[in-house]
Parts: sequence; structure tokens; C-alpha cells
Amino acid sequence: SATGPEPRRGGSGERRPVPTVLGLAAPRLARPSLQQAADPKYWVRCGAPYAYVAASVGHLGDSRCPACGHARPRLDVAAREVELHGLERASFRLETPEGARRVELALPGLYNDYNAAGAAALTRALGATLDEIAAGLGRFSAAFGRFERIAVGDRRLLLLLVKNPAGANEAVRTLVDGGAPTLAVVALNDAIADGRDVSWIWDVDFEPLLDRLDRLVATGDRAAELALRFKYGGLAEDAIEVEPSLEGALDRGLELTPGGGELVVLPTYTAMLGLQRIVAARGLAKPYWERAA
Repeated sequence: SATGPEPRRGGSGERRPVPTVLGLAAPRLARPSLQQAADPKYWVRCGAPYAYVAASVGHLGDSRCPACGHARPRLDVAAREVELHGLERASFRLETPEGARRVELALPGLYNDYNAAGAAALTRALGATLDEIAAGLGRFSAAFGRFERIAVGDRRLLLLLVKNPAGANEAVRTLVDGGAPTLAVVALNDAIADGRDVSWIWDVDFEPLLDRLDRLVATGDRAAELALRFKYGGLAEDAIEVEPSLEGALDRGLELTPGGGELVVLPTYTAMLGLQRIVAARGLAKPYWERAA
């Protein structure tokens, strides 16, 4: 939820903001139950497990507690009638107390629609009009490393940052819904910014990628652990290449990518920064701090 503009008085007389409840209302695209990596699964007040009508992103969705009746409240700001258009874009109907607008988002995936609904709720609370909100969301483009595309000659890199199970699951889900790749480079580092403990990769549902994946290039400081995770996930050992060097893995992935094709790269945070430095040094893109601004 985001904070709304209208205050109310608490029991001691202080003025408190009225919360704004936001969320997705896209049952056709939601899951019927939580994934393994979802965070809170039990209602904190009574300890009973939540029951889901629809699970949208992570633990978020249309849920209720069958023991005490607690449920998701009515949505003040909602993304409805969501349409996903492969790996290129998405659209939805943004509904607010002031009216509704169709939003065209230049980012794919259900989780980006959720982020857009959050941005809409915040800017509405700050006084933006519905037309301004829809126009602003329509102008938004990918932040560096988050569904960012970089041209490399007659090929393209598609960078999708993954840094925890919930986010990685949504990246995988978006790839699969948009047409899972047959080739992918996955980079796993364990620097401070990534987290020293890489056991989280075992909580990621990589398996939906494996139906079409013919070749995986595992790279980064913990490339071997990543390769082991995919082997136990069911990917044939001879389909996995281990190349700890980010630059070597990038070159190998591009070598295996046909002309006009797109190479999907899923890096953790510091691996993504390393890849950004490589493409910048080759003159393929501006330094990431310039693009991020």
C-alpha cells in the first residue's frame, strides 16, 4: 500500500495518513497457489496458512485467512485487464477513485505491472493527475540491467538482473511466458552486494526454463555451484558449459547466438555490473552510471 493524502485522527488525537491499498486484479494470469520461495505464508495474528484465490507476485495476491477471516482489503488503486505482450511490453487498465486509464508499459512481465501500480499509487498521493500518471508510466523505460537490451553488432543482449528467489522466479516466469530461450548465460557471484550465501539458487524455480533450454553457460565466481543446480534441475550435463570468466562467458554466448538473435543473460548484482563494464569498454554502451541517470 501507499500513503494517501487525507489524514485521520488516531485514538490519542494525532493525525495519521489514510493508507491506499494497491495491487493487481488479474486472476487469468495469476497462480492458484504460492510458489515455494514465497515469503509470508501464515497470517501473523493467528498462525493459520493463507488461502489464495489468486497469487500474483511472490506472496502477493487475493488471499484470505480461513481461520479468522482476515483478507486482502478492497483495492483503491488496481491494475486490471492485464495483457502481456511477450518480452516487449505489457498493458493494463489502471483504476483509481478518480477514474481509469489504459496504461501501455514498455516493460514485460506481471511484476512490472505491479511496480507500475505502486508508482501510480505513490504519484497519486503526491498530487499527480490520472492523465499525468498514465503518460509518465507510458514513457518509462527499463533501468540498467533490468530487462535492458544492448545491441552487439547484429545481435542483442537481454540483461535480467536476478538477486533473490522471488525476483528470479518472476524473471523466469516472464521469459517462459514470452517464449523461453534455447540458450542462456547465467552469472552467479558471491560478493558482499550479492550475498555470500548462494544457497538461494536452490529456491529458484529454474525448471520451467529447461523444457526449451539446449545450452547453458554458467559463469561468475560461483559458476560451478550454478552448473550443479541446473544439473540437479534436470538439464543434461553435456548441455552445461562452465566458464567462470564473465567476458569469456559473454563471448561464448554471443558465439552461440545466431545473427539477428538475442542472448538472454541472467546475472546477479555484481556480475551485472561486471558485464556492464565489459560492454562499455567495448564501446557498445555508455557506462552504466550514465544510463542509470
